[in-house]
Amino acid sequence: MGSLDGKVAFITGVARGQGRSHAVRLAGAGADIIGVDICADIASNRYPLASRDELDETIALVEATGRRMIGSVADVRDFLQLRDALNSGVAELGRLDIVCANAGIAPLSLEEVPIGTELEQWADVIGVNMSGAFHTARAAIPHLITGGRGGSIIFTSSTAGLVGMGGMDGGGLGYAASKHAIVGIMRCLANNLAAHSIRVNTVHPTAVNTMMAVNPQMMEWAANNPDGGPHLMNPMPVAMLEPQDISAAIAFLASDEAKYITGVTLPVDAGFTNKL
Repeated sequence: MGSLDGKVAFITGVARGQGRSHAVRLAGAGADIIGVDICADIASNRYPLASRDELDETIALVEATGRRMIGSVADVRDFLQLRDALNSGVAELGRLDIVCANAGIAPLSLEEVPIGTELEQWADVIGVNMSGAFHTARAAIPHLITGGRGGSIIFTSSTAGLVGMGGMDGGGLGYAASKHAIVGIMRCLANNLAAHSIRVNTVHPTAVNTMMAVNPQMMEWAANNPDGGPHLMNPMPVAMLEPQDISAAIAFLASDEAKYITGVTLPVDAGFTNKL
């Protein structure tokens, strides 16, 4: 018996990275999965986003655990598109219990860019990270309330959502602003949904070994600035976490073991935020 047997989880940004890891981990605990991903690049973002082939691979990995997955292409910036994908999944799987608002981008500029590009980066990161998180919750909440079984909403924020870090450019500031905003959304929803036994929390990873952190631009910056970022180092002896490390926290918050935990900002950060 898994800790999530019979439950259904909705995960955004599911095609690779943390989203894929969360899907496989929750499926391994017994949950069926409804997942979406944009499966296309966003021009202002400097690294490639996931593909349809990667989404299909995630579906195969979930099905290898013996669970079902309804995976579709949807852009979290488009509420109606996202809601339609979720509604279709719930119609097929019959319920919704867990929501992981995981989709995110980090269009950081490590060099000066034209103001038009900077404004585009700001708009896109706010659209995906902040509006996308709101859209995900807004689409899911009616299903959770109607189900009458309570539930768990988990937003993926960042250490940048707890401390004052981020660049001076629109992408960097937008990333920090969006990750702080998710905490505000979480706290309001935690209060308003508590009477329905719907718990709402955020997780705050330090750097994780996904394309967001190891894309060519970031790797070039690190190679050219080996002593330039001691403030970005974790106190514990690990340079970067693996997606599965974050999935462990997600699985706990999704389970009945956390049934009275709500309104919490949970760092999974090897001590990063504690030192700042």
